[in-house]
Amino acid sequence: MKAFRRAVVSLIVAAGAMVVVRLRGSGGTPPRRGGWRELPPDELG
Repeated sequence: MKAFRRAVVSLIVAAGAMVVVRLRGSGGTPPRRGGWRELPPDELG
């Protein structure tokens, strides 16, 4: 019975953590533009 109770508590804690991560999001939206750009020769060194 003790192992069953421990498993249930673990599942509840995991579900709670998942809800918190879901509600907080991933930290914002990624930039809409950008990416690779050609560097001028003076920035290469």
